[in-house]
Amino acid sequence: MDNKILVTRSSMPSMEEYIEEIRSIWDSHWLTNMGEKHKALQAELQKYMGVPAVELLTNGHMALELSLQAMNLQGEVITTPFTFASTTHAIVRNGLEPVFCDIDPETYTMDVTQIERLITDRTCAILPVHVYGNVCNIEEIERIAHKYGLKVLYDAAHTFGETYKGQGIGNFGDASCFSFHATKVFNTIEGGAVCYRDPDMGRRLYELKNFGIHGPEAVDAVGANAKMNEFCAAMGLCNLRHVDEEIAKRRAVVERYREHLEGVDGLRLNVQQPEVRSNYAYFPVVFDENLFGASRNEVMDALAQNGVGARKYFYPLTNTFECFHGKYDVDATPVALHVAKRVLTLPLYADLSMEDADRICKIVLEQKL
Repeated sequence: MDNKILVTRSSMPSMEEYIEEIRSIWDSHWLTNMGEKHKALQAELQKYMGVPAVELLTNGHMALELSLQAMNLQGEVITTPFTFASTTHAIVRNGLEPVFCDIDPETYTMDVTQIERLITDRTCAILPVHVYGNVCNIEEIERIAHKYGLKVLYDAAHTFGETYKGQGIGNFGDASCFSFHATKVFNTIEGGAVCYRDPDMGRRLYELKNFGIHGPEAVDAVGANAKMNEFCAAMGLCNLRHVDEEIAKRRAVVERYREHLEGVDGLRLNVQQPEVRSNYAYFPVVFDENLFGASRNEVMDALAQNGVGARKYFYPLTNTFECFHGKYDVDATPVALHVAKRVLTLPLYADLSMEDADRICKIVLEQKL
């Protein structure tokens, strides 16, 4: 179908702008290893995000995995199963044990009222996830972490460009990790970043992303290879110039969706947090089949039959993955399970037309009995 609508579409600069940005690479022949584009993007992001320091990496997963490693943790990490696979896998691949906390039914972020009962003498950190652009209960997480001496690492993949109470979202916790994947509000094609305050954390991250190399003849740590290349950094520099405009366009789509779907029986739309400047990353809808008259899966099928892609995001929960079969009790996170079985994210990207948004809502509402 020629007019197929995908659940998302990558933001890109004009071809001319990108070619102009990468032109100097042909002069320098410097393609990777923290070249001028990498350094420029690092500086621009630090300024745009309003954070003390930024380390760029090859993707958001390595941001998570290497941040956990840089913290030199052992034991259990309290986290959420209502997230992308990367969050849980980063914990497990560091030899740590994820302990799953249920989610708040309004924001879909970690239910802070349940954290303390999960803390044991093996707990070393909390890894909360900002979801759909919704921000976690930062103050309560900070209070608990301080009380028990725990590290806090935020998975902030969904919250690029957001502020909470006037502060850039990357300022919270011991570190915050971002994804710059092609599907995100801001992309570098593939990429990621860690925002942090402690210079020791920055030095350790640099070691880990660059083989532990500190000079031509100095390798004083065992590291990985997670350096962002110059072409990805160049795409980031271009996209950063337009990101505020892109967010404004996304907001317009979200407002159009709300015009059609707000107040419809059986539909729960995403919460609007008053102290958060949103990036309008996703538009999740939770379907109550008994009230709406059609299930999430039936609505998704109807959209697909009309050339519209939607996504069960997040489904399945990470604590139900086959690779963890029998290891975790999904009944311990009943709210997350309830939402995962009913949530559908509708298409949302800057170039989605109002006409297409109207058509998507029409298809959704036609399923209501």
